[in-house]
Amino acid sequence: MSCVTSADEKMLLRMVRKIADYQFGRSAGERLFPENVIFKISKKTGRIRQIWDGGVLIATLNPTSGFLNLTIEGAERLVENGKAISRWVKVRDDAAVFVEKGKNVFAKHVVDVDRGIRPMEEVLVLNSRGEVIAVGKAILSGAEMLEFTWGVAVKVRRGKIGKTKKGKRTKNNRR
Repeated sequence: MSCVTSADEKMLLRMVRKIADYQFGRSAGERLFPENVIFKISKKTGRIRQIWDGGVLIATLNPTSGFLNLTIEGAERLVENGKAISRWVKVRDDAAVFVEKGKNVFAKHVVDVDRGIRPMEEVLVLNSRGEVIAVGKAILSGAEMLEFTWGVAVKVRRGKIGKTKKGKRTKNNRR
C-alpha cells in the first residue's frame, strides 16, 4: 500500500467524511477524521484501504460495499459522555465480558439499541456505562434486537480485548 500526495488528500478527506456522515450521522466524519489523517491506498486498485491518525488505525474502507469498517479507536470517537451518535447496541454487563473478547452479541443480552439500525450495518457495541466494547455488523434490525429472545443480534468483528488474526491478544491497533 502507498501513501497519498497532498494534492489528493483534501478530496479523499472530504469523501471519507461524507461516507461517515451518511453511515453514522451528521458530524461523524469530522469526529472520526481530523485534518492530519493518513490514507493508505491499494497499489493494485488505487482505492483507499485504510485511514490512520497518529499511528492508530481508525477505519478501513470496505471495497465491496464502499462503507467504513471501524476499529475500536474509531468507534470511541463516535461516543461522547457515554452516548453514541448513532448505530449503537447496549448489552448487559454479564454479556459485555464476553463481547469485549470478540464473542457475538445475542439478542437476549441487548438492553437498549438505536432503533434505526438495519441488518448488515456497522454498529458500535456498548456496555451499561456507554463505553465501546466491540464493533461489528448487525444481523437483526434495532427493533428485532429488542423483541427477539434468541439468535445472534450482532456479529462482532473486533472486541476491545479480542485476538488479532495471528491469535495474539490486543487492546488497540497501534503500530
